[in-house]
Amino acid sequence: MKVLVAVKRVVDYNVKVRLNEAGEPDTASVKMSINPFDEIATECAVQLKEKGIASEVVAVTIGAQKSLDTLRVAMAMGADRGIHVVSEALIQPLQVAKILQKIVEKENPDLVIVGKQAIDNDANQVGQMLATYCNIPQASFASKLEITDSSEALVTREVDGGVQTVAVKLPAVVTADLRLAEPRYVTLPNMMKAKKKPVETIDVSSLGIDTAHRLKPVSYSMPKKEKNGQILGSVAELINKLQTEAKVL
Repeated sequence: MKVLVAVKRVVDYNVKVRLNEAGEPDTASVKMSINPFDEIATECAVQLKEKGIASEVVAVTIGAQKSLDTLRVAMAMGADRGIHVVSEALIQPLQVAKILQKIVEKENPDLVIVGKQAIDNDANQVGQMLATYCNIPQASFASKLEITDSSEALVTREVDGGVQTVAVKLPAVVTADLRLAEPRYVTLPNMMKAKKKPVETIDVSSLGIDTAHRLKPVSYSMPKKEKNGQILGSVAELINKLQTEAKVL
């Protein structure tokens, strides 16, 4: 079984993005890292290989030359090889799905695992659109994945009403939720080994996909600052505040 995982280079989740003088998000000098949900997807794929279920894990990323660092992280976690679709321009979700469709057609994987969303746009669209373009089943928001045999997978999903388990025929697209796997720590020796693993480079222009943006931001703004809380000394003081300032009593 071959497993394909998609990873994206995003602003690190610990970084608080601010606006620059032009009123746009300033990402030029902030720390970047692998998208957390994609990291979970990669861990899940590597675990399938360690269990003897998967024979090969292929990681693919789309982005500028610096995205190769993200690909190396996926390979340091255990992916066997990488595919880097080079694009200096930002690629939006619809085009990402179309590009990944080309990679799926080329690699013919038995299972595709992607993060449920990227934390830079929270779009939650690529997995669903990819399954549609490839005309294969999908199971989104997976918190558990079991391969029953070479032709079917059981996916546990956390939904509003509780937990749902669905069976999907393979090949299929699965989008990873937070509880699908606990990503391993990437050690320096494994990062050094990852540099020796093969990476195929594909220029996005060679895929024949229109990468023009369909979505345009209207404006950006920082979240409004909330008022600081107050520590009161007595119940009487609390009641007085509710009567005079909040006017709820």
